[in-house]
Amino acid sequence: MHTGSIAALLPPGADAVASIISNARSHALITYDPNIRPALLPNHASAVSGVERMVSLADVVKTSDEDLHWLYPGSPPRSIAREWQRLCAGLVIVTEGASGAYAVGATFEVGTPGVNVSVADTVGAGDSFMGAVICEMRDQRLWGADRREALRRLDVDRVRRMLRLGVEVAAVTVSRAGANPPTRAEI
Repeated sequence: MHTGSIAALLPPGADAVASIISNARSHALITYDPNIRPALLPNHASAVSGVERMVSLADVVKTSDEDLHWLYPGSPPRSIAREWQRLCAGLVIVTEGASGAYAVGATFEVGTPGVNVSVADTVGAGDSFMGAVICEMRDQRLWGADRREALRRLDVDRVRRMLRLGVEVAAVTVSRAGANPPTRAEI
């Protein structure tokens, strides 16, 4: 089950989303992308608290370095990713735009470089990246609460494959106008 963005942070939806996610943990792996929209979040402290609540419910968290800079000004994103990994059950992924992405697991950190493309529009890049990660999780049979332990024990090569697919999908998305992610056949 995937959630994120303002629905998971603003009332009245935030409490409902947290409740649904809490209940779903018994049968589903949970993925979360805070997808911060500062203009829509009037209270910084509440936003941080809400994000941390959702991180603690998630198995996989995907965030951007920009999200982390806004949430924790002056703190290095990698340090925050490590802290979040201790809060959540499995994997924290941080995207860095053209620089690529990295993941923090319980016993490793692994990254992949970005892909050089001519950027037409950045809308949809993060969502496309997350969609690719979820697709790769499905392909690796990392779906369902009974796979939570397998997710925690993922080897670096499998995580690197997830990151690479996410970066490639996001690169195609930003090379096109509009939020227009590629099909599997285009990758």
